[in-house]
Amino acid sequence: MNLVTFRSQDKECANLAACSTQNKQFDFLGLLFEGAVAGATAGAVVETILYPIDTIKTRLQAVRGGGEIIFKGLYSGLTANLAGVIPASALFIGVYEPTKQKLLNIFPENFSAVAHLVAGAVGGAASSIVRVPTEVIKQRIQTGQFVSAPDAVRLIVAKEGFKGLFAGYGSFLLRDLPFDAVQFCIYEQLRIGYKLAAKRNLNDPENAIIGAFAGAITGALTNPLDLIKTRLMVQGSAKQYKGIFHCVNTILREEGSSAFFMGMGPRVLWIGIGGCIFSGVLEKTKHGLAHRQPLEES
Repeated sequence: MNLVTFRSQDKECANLAACSTQNKQFDFLGLLFEGAVAGATAGAVVETILYPIDTIKTRLQAVRGGGEIIFKGLYSGLTANLAGVIPASALFIGVYEPTKQKLLNIFPENFSAVAHLVAGAVGGAASSIVRVPTEVIKQRIQTGQFVSAPDAVRLIVAKEGFKGLFAGYGSFLLRDLPFDAVQFCIYEQLRIGYKLAAKRNLNDPENAIIGAFAGAITGALTNPLDLIKTRLMVQGSAKQYKGIFHCVNTILREEGSSAFFMGMGPRVLWIGIGGCIFSGVLEKTKHGLAHRQPLEES
């Protein structure tokens, strides 16, 4: 074999490597785009339909020691919340999908649950930058502290500084990182098990039912963390609680351990139905986007 032949082979290998790199980059960007669109769509649908249940849950958790629950204005703050939920959901799924695929390629097959757990936590951490200010504004409007999002932002920043928009950030991560990790791990593992048992792909109703089950279980398990997060976010400049541990001790001392389960009914209902709708819309949107790829490539 002469030098010319070696050079020819080297050139072919370089071309193949370049094509492989481009395909990997395209796959990553494709997953990112698909996840962002699917996440934004699913998040908007869920939030619009189930917002009143979320409002009731927030008001139940925010009230202290037998206070009156108001059932008016259950859609207060929906528009402003959608402005945050849509990019947050897009960011979460947009980060979750490529992270999940990357980890599944790295880990052995029997460690897929670890890949799903880590990917859920990474997606939750990335989207928290948008989700926390959105949640602070939404919950303060829901509890009647402000009438509109612009007023809420202006007054929060004026009284508490810019960091006021990130009130309860630590408690949010304490709740949402385990929540996102566990919920998506349960969801993905149940889908894998069901596929193996049925020996076929799941249809939309089956995805929705699995999503509802995963959401309801995770929502119940994380309700105490959600209550702590709500109390820290809605307290405003009054600063009844100095932090997570002070909040826990104060609630235990003044209201008892049963207070940590306040709002569990609406939360499980909201996240269960939300998980059903979110999973159904998510998989349907991803399926539709995946079917468009061959046309775009050709």
